[in-house]
Amino acid sequence: MTTPTSGVVGWIGLGNIGCPMAQRLLQAGIRILGTDLDAEALAAFTNAGGEAANSAREIADQVETVFLSVPNGAVARTVTLGDDGLTQGSRLRRVVDLSTIGASAAESLDRDVATAGRAWIDAPVSGGVAGAVKGTLTVMASGTPTAVEEVAPYLEHFGTVYRVGDRAGQGQVMKLVNNYLSAAALATTSEALVVGVRAGLAPTSMLEVLNASSGRNSATLDKFPRAIVPRLFDLGFSTGLMAKDVGLFTDHARQLGVPLWVGSSIQQIWDYTTHQNGPHADFSSIVQPYERWAGVEVAAQPSTDTDTDTDTDTD
Repeated sequence: MTTPTSGVVGWIGLGNIGCPMAQRLLQAGIRILGTDLDAEALAAFTNAGGEAANSAREIADQVETVFLSVPNGAVARTVTLGDDGLTQGSRLRRVVDLSTIGASAAESLDRDVATAGRAWIDAPVSGGVAGAVKGTLTVMASGTPTAVEEVAPYLEHFGTVYRVGDRAGQGQVMKLVNNYLSAAALATTSEALVVGVRAGLAPTSMLEVLNASSGRNSATLDKFPRAIVPRLFDLGFSTGLMAKDVGLFTDHARQLGVPLWVGSSIQQIWDYTTHQNGPHADFSSIVQPYERWAGVEVAAQPSTDTDTDTDTDTD
């Protein structure tokens, strides 16, 4: 891995994934000037060695490269092109977006940032909080070859970098394809295991068989044994964000004229889970509506008591 020669970079968005990603650069000896609207998130960043800034423009007056890890396209546009945004800064040369904002938003931002004389690199990530901490994320980068090459040494600190296209938006499409499949696997596995528990099968036994059979997937291999069967619900990604990502995928499919027979149902269950459990509930809590309907828990010692406490909202 080649360590970038630039002494300082900028960072906007220091949440569950953004902060540990920034810490990977700090641990490599790279200075970071960062900001976040959440005071606690900003404090965690400065406690790890980062330097706090008051605004996006303040950062862009001092660094050439700024990373974004924000919730959606609207926030990305505001911090980049707003009155006090990055493109108002005097030193900025490029913006690297690690967020999931959708292809249309990325394409639009790429055009507007280029008009302002800067480069936009689309580089969404997959792998969750654990991957961000360990540096094992998958980075799906797209943009001009020169722009991606310039930031690749930074991206390599986050995990494995895949260059998926030559224009902004293609990284977003790749990320949405991935998240759609992940969302579908978790939803269908929730249905399947609740049926099995309702019929008297033990969740741990079902997972053992599934993971040795053709039904195995990311949910059976990791999410259920790690967070759902132990009743932890702590994977670090919210139902609201997953519902947003599935919505971005289905919207883009419609724009391309591709029908989604299964996708419509997947969107509905994620929207329902977000409404029932709250947008900040861990996305592993998608199993809970199914459990409530069936009167069981997908737990190490499953309960068939319909008065179970599984209708309690997950924070």
